Amino acid sequence: MFDGLQGKLQSVFRDLRGEGRITPAVLEEALRQIRLALLEADVHFRVVKAFVDRVRERSSAEEVLASLSGSQQVVKIVRDELIALFGEEGAELRLDGRPAVVLLCGLQGSGKTTTAGKLAKRIKGRGRHPLLVAGDLQRAAAVDQLVQVGAAVGVPVVTPVPGEKVEALADRALKTARDRGHDVLVFDTAGRLHVDEALMAEVKRLADRLQPSETLFVADAMTGQDAVKSAGAFAAALPLTGVILTKLDGDSRGGAALSIRTVAKVPIRFAGTGEKADDLELFQPERMTSRILGMGDVLSLIERAERELDQDETRRIADRMARAELTLEDLRDQMRQVRKLGSMSQILEMLPKVGPLRGLDSLQVDDGQLKRVEAIIDSMTPLERRRPGVLDGSRKKRIAGGSGTHVQEINQLLKQYQQMQKMLKGGQGKMLRRLMRQSGR
Repeated sequence: MFDGLQGKLQSVFRDLRGEGRITPAVLEEALRQIRLALLEADVHFRVVKAFVDRVRERSSAEEVLASLSGSQQVVKIVRDELIALFGEEGAELRLDGRPAVVLLCGLQGSGKTTTAGKLAKRIKGRGRHPLLVAGDLQRAAAVDQLVQVGAAVGVPVVTPVPGEKVEALADRALKTARDRGHDVLVFDTAGRLHVDEALMAEVKRLADRLQPSETLFVADAMTGQDAVKSAGAFAAALPLTGVILTKLDGDSRGGAALSIRTVAKVPIRFAGTGEKADDLELFQPERMTSRILGMGDVLSLIERAERELDQDETRRIADRMARAELTLEDLRDQMRQVRKLGSMSQILEMLPKVGPLRGLDSLQVDDGQLKRVEAIIDSMTPLERRRPGVLDGSRKKRIAGGSGTHVQEINQLLKQYQQMQKMLKGGQGKMLRRLMRQSGR
């Protein structure tokens, strides 16, 4: 996400840095480019106007225009205003009542059902005892989907009986929670393809009946202005307490993420960053802004690595790298470790766009190529993986046939592996070994 906006903003900042001092004319041209970049990213036009006006007001101060570092100050002002646009950091759920009720609302396809499971797992991790309720009686297979999601996260689900109205289901779910000792109810409501009176009336009746401690609007970040418009409609009808943005790992333009807090007038609480049950994070405005500006989000990447990676296996491979003993088997195992962090495009988005990563966006990264490399290594015998020097023409043909690739791809992999081995034995390898010793290895 944000690749297009990121590239355009970086271009504006490069042009600013090329100027000696920031004159009013230079500033206006930069603001024009920023305005166009935000509009093209599908940010709501009223949000864009207010944002540009605030940046202009702060950047037009005499100390900015007269400063030799005016361009850096403008970049900082843009960053600060983007953070302000996103609002405060996300906060954990407020779970008042016995049971506390979390009501999810939103349009069909926004990810409510999957998000209900993610929230239930997060609540369970806080030592609470959640119960899921399949309240989407409109979409075919919605109940079955929530049952599967609940089973995956180890949380039971209350399902409707034939002919049961959603209000009766709500009453029964509350009684079930009290009888079975569940202290949190996560209620998945029905969605529609667009906002309509029947949908709003149903959600209002549920909110009146359940008196939720949290009413969260679930928005698909990939739907752009549709998500923003529906957020405004739900906010006008319900006392929303926050927004959950889903599919932030997608390749949309990102305008919904930048617009929705202003339109809904409630904070963004959580961000869905993938399909796994753990891929729901507290929303971090500063980290999201850093991604937009190409500064990366290394902290989130580190946190994900600590959560997902096998630390013993990572240390083992790092030790072998330090000794320049890395085999193709080790390379494959490390690739599998890295894939636990998500797609290469997701990982790339979290890295600063500097040095060799400058100008590289997620669309240029081919995850399929990594899978082909893994297939090639899997098609080798243990001897071939550990001693690739034994690979002759006939062996390469056998491996190509077994992996569905070509001999040229095998030759390319071997060439890259040899270059890696040479690097590890050279100056960069010595530096790595020195760092490993300094860290106590």
